[in-house]
Amino acid sequence: MFEQIQRVPGDAILGLIEAFNKDTNPNKVDLGVGVYRDAKGNTPVMRAVKEAEALLLKNETTKTYIGSHGDPRYGKVILPLIFGADSPVLDAGRASATQSPGGTGALRLAADFIKSQLPGKGIWVSDPTWPNHLGIFEAAGLKLGKYPYVDAENRLDFAGMLAALKEIPVGDVVVLHACCHNPSGFDLSQEQWRQVLAVVQERELLPLVDFAYQGFGEGLDEDAFGVRLLAENLDEVLITSSCSKNFGIYSERTGAMIAVAKTHEQMENVRSQMAIVARENYSNPPSHGGAIVTEILESAELAAQWRSELTEMRDRINGLRQDFVAALAPHGLAEKYACVGEQRGMFSYTGLAPEQVDRLRDEFGIYMVRSGRANVAGFSTENLEYLTKAIAAVN
Repeated sequence: MFEQIQRVPGDAILGLIEAFNKDTNPNKVDLGVGVYRDAKGNTPVMRAVKEAEALLLKNETTKTYIGSHGDPRYGKVILPLIFGADSPVLDAGRASATQSPGGTGALRLAADFIKSQLPGKGIWVSDPTWPNHLGIFEAAGLKLGKYPYVDAENRLDFAGMLAALKEIPVGDVVVLHACCHNPSGFDLSQEQWRQVLAVVQERELLPLVDFAYQGFGEGLDEDAFGVRLLAENLDEVLITSSCSKNFGIYSERTGAMIAVAKTHEQMENVRSQMAIVARENYSNPPSHGGAIVTEILESAELAAQWRSELTEMRDRINGLRQDFVAALAPHGLAEKYACVGEQRGMFSYTGLAPEQVDRLRDEFGIYMVRSGRANVAGFSTENLEYLTKAIAAVN
């Protein structure tokens, strides 16, 4: 039977890792892989995480299943993080969290829920969007559409986005990035979020908000503005949350599928269906990552330490953006790449063409996705001069 199975190309980013590792250039730079890196190029374990794990190792008494919705304690600490401690949504009992294997697992839960419970609804993603959005939604059998987000001049095309949203069929699902848009780094302002809300209300759309980078843009609460605006003004919202980045626990696969309904009773109905979707996908989520997050957020001391570490990470990335633009000034390219300083999060749509990206890889050992998306966390004070000289050479 297997004789007819065809080989397919591997994941582009994973291919970059392999090529980078084989490259013998002593000055090589990896801007492709989507993980946070410190000044030494490492993806560190946060101090708060290490302390929480020590407590878990000391006090853990069981490795039993935690149920399809995950540990209830995890849900109780995640919901206030997303909506705010004094959220009217939480006060009304309108929100439910289902622990998931990372943000990707939460997206698959959302996709399967939409397919089974909202049959016939199309789903719309930004152009560009995280490539795995396409694979997840298509694998679930959803009809996929796109709306503009970045224009040909590598700027946020908000006018095009808004015009397209106004043409989406009534009742369809629209995927929105809460902050730190992946892959572009272009985020909506608060006023633009309000305009999106008005269109969503007018078209009776169901927002599916991908919230993978809370805390990496402007701050934990600031990054949640769009999520909270929608949840407090709409009857129904789906939100996918990830702890991979802001807690640095990528390998622990920790996320949440959060559903907001009009009433507490309707939320319980949705929650019951979400449990079935989770059960049919993976039965129970892994527990360790959620236990780490719970341990941290239930402790005032650990939570304060975690917030401090997250602020250091965010400030480093935002500082590197400004340093990058400044380092291009001697080459006369600061204005051309000023957008990098305006964007937020780990990723940047640099505006580099695929041919320029190829030259950077082949001639200078600088690796990034051919779309021109760069992981800003791969910048460092040590490689910025080399990096900017190389970019000047291919311009």
